[in-house]
Amino acid sequence: MEYTHRQRLQVISGIILCILLAAIDQTVVIPAVPAMAAGLHGFSHLSWVVTAYLLTSTATTPLYGRLSDQFGRRQTLIPSIALFVLASCVCATAETLPWLIAGRALQGVGGGGLMAIAQAAIADVVSPRERGKYQAYMAGTWGVASTAGPVVGGWVTDHLSWQWIFWFNVPLGLAALVLSQIGLRQLRTVARGGRIDYEGAALLTCAVTAFLIGLSWGGRNYPWLSAPVIGIFAAGFALIAALWRWEARAAVPLLPMRLFGSASFVRLVGIGFLTALAMFSAIFLLPLFFQLVYRANAAQSGWDIMPFMIASTIGAYAAGQVARRTGRTRKLLIGGLVVGTAGFVLLGLLPRATPLGLVVFNCFVMGLGIGFVLPSNLVAVQNAATRHDVGAATATLLLLRAMGGAFGATIAGAVLLLRLGRQIDAPGAAAERAMAANPALPAAFHAAFLITAGFALLGLVAAIRVEDTPLRETVATDGTDTDESDAEPAAIGH
Repeated sequence: MEYTHRQRLQVISGIILCILLAAIDQTVVIPAVPAMAAGLHGFSHLSWVVTAYLLTSTATTPLYGRLSDQFGRRQTLIPSIALFVLASCVCATAETLPWLIAGRALQGVGGGGLMAIAQAAIADVVSPRERGKYQAYMAGTWGVASTAGPVVGGWVTDHLSWQWIFWFNVPLGLAALVLSQIGLRQLRTVARGGRIDYEGAALLTCAVTAFLIGLSWGGRNYPWLSAPVIGIFAAGFALIAALWRWEARAAVPLLPMRLFGSASFVRLVGIGFLTALAMFSAIFLLPLFFQLVYRANAAQSGWDIMPFMIASTIGAYAAGQVARRTGRTRKLLIGGLVVGTAGFVLLGLLPRATPLGLVVFNCFVMGLGIGFVLPSNLVAVQNAATRHDVGAATATLLLLRAMGGAFGATIAGAVLLLRLGRQIDAPGAAAERAMAANPALPAAFHAAFLITAGFALLGLVAAIRVEDTPLRETVATDGTDTDESDAEPAAIGH
């Protein structure tokens, strides 16, 4: 069935709020994290406010693509939106940090479907050749969400309360529910069948959770070499081994193991994982850095991080134009990672007396570098895959990016806790005051930035070893485009 331009716009307008909700919920809570932790007496596990959402959205996104294949886009998207709205209410009424973290995890389960099904619906009505014409709607929505999220979150926290960040999701979610019902009626419901790899998703979720819990426990709840920490990491490795064995024989694997037989593919998805780790480490650390070290309020910290978010969007657009003209991505990967690594190193070495404007400018340049890498990496992975494996390669990369984001926030939080010690156990706002007055605070952030720089440097080493393969000038014609769009979990916005 061929859709008219008007019908395509009706579908896109029906899902645009879904994309906005999924994108903004990754960044809107960041400036509010200190207020949440102070109000709920939970500075010691504050990174889980971010990580819980990323973890569950990561695990459920590929499943939504398969479920929407079987039952239809509209039939699968409506429960996803409803769950997201319900989870927002759970978060808004949270009275303890575990309650809030559980709500964020539930919100991620709903949020995983918002972007995945929206992307699949676009692919249903727009051919691959014409998809670029409509990409401005998606890129614009993501750009607005990623840049406005921290500012809105900070303003709401200062002028209302952090709970309103989640209450605002309710009317937006209900509006998305109505618009998607209207817009997606244009689509035909086609049941394609196929088994869903629930076992692989469960093993992946449990393995990632084990590693994240180990990072959260180590040096805080238990010594790093204690039996509980060693045991949880051992369980994580055992689950990874079980996942590898299962995926090798699964009929429709979540992570096709055949792809990892290519050294080029391994390097490229490794770059994606490490770049996402660095990006979400920055997204988590920078608002805290501005609030606790430079004594900015939540709203101001949102404005301070905005140049970083805008720069990553600008970098992504510029990289796409350069790649289109040159037909290559290796230099973009290397250049972007050089700039990103240097930016983190500077943040780790700049003295406390450095003017705020200089720090924000450094963040802007660093964002440009990271923005250069993310879309170039995606194109390089798709170019390196065989025509038959383009969809599986895309899904694998974006899944590992989302995992990298979860690890980035968790590792950054673990480094801060390790360096700040027991002062964060003070109740409520006293913990925030104790942290702000702690002379070790700048050093703790410097250590976190330098460790993040180390991960970015690993990505740079991998990029240097990537083959400089010319980009293909033709699209796949064997039907893989449908698979690609169905499996596309856009947890990272480029």
